[in-house]
Amino acid sequence: MVSLEDSHLNSRRVHSIYGLHSPTSASSSKIWRDRGRSMRTIRSHLYCNDHSCCSVVDSSAGKSEFGSENLTDSVVDMRLGELASRTSESVKPLLVEDDFLDLSQSFSDFSVCSSNVSGELQRLATRTTGENAGKQENLELDQEHEPCLGFLQRENFSTEIIESITPEDLLPTVKICIDGLESPSIAVKRSAAAKLRLLAKNRSDNRALIAESGGVLALMPLLRCNDPWTQEHAVTALLNLSLHHDNKMLITNAGAIKSLIYVLKTGTETSKQNAAAALMSLAMIDDNKLSIGACGAIPPVVSLLISGSSRGKKDALTTLYKLCSARLNKERAVSAGAVKPLVALVVEQGMGMAEKAMVVLSSLAAIEEGRIAIVEEGGIPSLVEAVDNSSLKGKEFAVVTLLQLCADSVRNRELLVREGGIPPLVALSQAGTVRAKHKAVTLLGHLREPRQGASSSTP
Repeated sequence: MVSLEDSHLNSRRVHSIYGLHSPTSASSSKIWRDRGRSMRTIRSHLYCNDHSCCSVVDSSAGKSEFGSENLTDSVVDMRLGELASRTSESVKPLLVEDDFLDLSQSFSDFSVCSSNVSGELQRLATRTTGENAGKQENLELDQEHEPCLGFLQRENFSTEIIESITPEDLLPTVKICIDGLESPSIAVKRSAAAKLRLLAKNRSDNRALIAESGGVLALMPLLRCNDPWTQEHAVTALLNLSLHHDNKMLITNAGAIKSLIYVLKTGTETSKQNAAAALMSLAMIDDNKLSIGACGAIPPVVSLLISGSSRGKKDALTTLYKLCSARLNKERAVSAGAVKPLVALVVEQGMGMAEKAMVVLSSLAAIEEGRIAIVEEGGIPSLVEAVDNSSLKGKEFAVVTLLQLCADSVRNRELLVREGGIPPLVALSQAGTVRAKHKAVTLLGHLREPRQGASSSTP
């Protein structure tokens, strides 16, 4: 049993380790916290905007001074509790139990393999149980050389408490995790990457702190790690870090593009999805779009579109949409076989991907190679069906693409008429969105043009 005096000693010891002031001397000023935006929010807004188609820490300094002593569970919990209490007194009342449960739940689904990772960490933390004293002594000696090991092997990471702590107070924790990424132990690396992944999940200020502390460079080697779960945590941590705008070029300049493409080819299903999303995030900087395409990202993104899970296909669609705003990437996407799976998605119901597929098809229809491929893969019948049966927004995207295919091609107009395209176009011209009505009227006007009015040699 731990006495009150021992608790006070442990508290002072942790304050010394972390290099922080006592809670009694904390400032009462209100703490501003930027939660940033999640990847899900960014994904959901990409298609809505375009319907036409802390202190710096030297990472080379070696092991952090904050990891110079072993931290027991009780000491770390005590420290986190004190920090949370100190912050909450100056900002808001203590969270009620339901709030903690909600916050805990929001972090519990951080990975499809979270239960596997937790089980692995539990086995690591307790693997000396029942072993002889010599092995126990060896483990204790190892921990002396690996000061962050005890903390990183903890199964329960108090993320709900850390949510209420300022980045300045989280700096020691971040440093311990970054030190862990350089450990010779793959289990420690995996746990460190998982914890950085969580710290960067929701808070923009944490993303900046981790990058400034050297987290990006420390995570980079793990993208090519042979352990799939470590690779998964590392790529997801980099995805979360990339959501902070100032980190995008830092990640790019660290050589992340080729490594993310490697994950896209070799990783678990979740790793591939998050690698695609990370490339999409980096492609928000225009200069990166061509670099990503030139490095060979588009073929594995198309493979994810063909064989990925529902979420994987959505991530692939979003990434293709962003990359294909550059003409060279449109050509690369057509050459990689993107048109066939896109046409197939146009007529799939209930998956929420038909509209996104039509947006990408509309982008590819801007080049001749794209128009030829769409017609050859049966795009006109699928788009006519979408004009007839899709949502209002889907009808709009479909008629925009049909207009691109038929404006300069008599052959494609004849195919559109044979597929029964006139009745749904007439209906759309009377009851669609404003933009859809205009495009439908324009397309019907082209269909009424005499045959000699356009070159029949144009596909």
